[in-house]
Amino acid sequence: MTTVAPTPASGDLPGWRHFYSGKVRDLYVPVGATDLGDAPAVLVVASDRVSAFDHLLEPGIPDKGALLTRLSRWWFERLPVANHLLSSGSGADPAVPAVPASVADRSMLVKSLDMFPIECVVRGYLVGSGWLEYQESGTVCGVPLPAGLASGDRLPEPIYTPAFKAELGDHDENITFERTVELVGEATATALRDLSLSIFGAASEIAEERGVILADTKFEFGADRVTGEITLADEVLTSDSSRYWDRHTYDGGNRTDSFDKQIVRNWLLDNWNKEGTPPTLPTEVVEQTAGRYRELLERLTS
Repeated sequence: MTTVAPTPASGDLPGWRHFYSGKVRDLYVPVGATDLGDAPAVLVVASDRVSAFDHLLEPGIPDKGALLTRLSRWWFERLPVANHLLSSGSGADPAVPAVPASVADRSMLVKSLDMFPIECVVRGYLVGSGWLEYQESGTVCGVPLPAGLASGDRLPEPIYTPAFKAELGDHDENITFERTVELVGEATATALRDLSLSIFGAASEIAEERGVILADTKFEFGADRVTGEITLADEVLTSDSSRYWDRHTYDGGNRTDSFDKQIVRNWLLDNWNKEGTPPTLPTEVVEQTAGRYRELLERLTS
């Protein structure tokens, strides 16, 4: 099995200072920058860490960071919207250190944005928490849907169900479109919704051409600090932020076999009561999960 990549310390990345770590990604700013606001660039390093049910698990998934980074870069190149990627080649800003070779395959050099506190979720199929809500009320995040739908059914049209991004350790909160207007203003809220639905539509067509269904996903956006342009940020359309299905498998009646860490979730549900420290993941679960991440990348990009 490939070794899980360690989280680099600031001293391991010449010219960069560790700024923040989330569950999966680590952020670094150039030495001398005091905050994201004055950083000429940010280095986003995707780790091999894996989380489920709000817990970090052991061990990580080998090559996960590199696989998800490659997929994000591939999508950024194909989506018709401004994104936060910066060039790390010749002619780059001299105030920005070079990307260290040790993390080059799992990092993105990006511009710092004024991030909107909205997770822009788009759902094209009735699944997950949406299916549970639909059975109770006929809605998904308060959006009314036609009667008679079954689990995994394609929705008449994709729906936008935003969430408020919680502080680290808290749960994101599903909110209405009207609430997003209160948070960011009507023009920005409308632009975020329309951009999200447009990107989802374009990405769904690309995936379908490769025999893959994009069931749902989430996007994050920020405002360019110079121009104010709404810019796509964070990871995009990866196995961690999206639910993908194999078209052939779906048509055969299997609507649960997704290209993500569902294998991990299923094993935990069978072997853990969600109390205390989660058990160590067995080797076969780790290898199967890594295989699903790798298979999706190959299916989409080859």
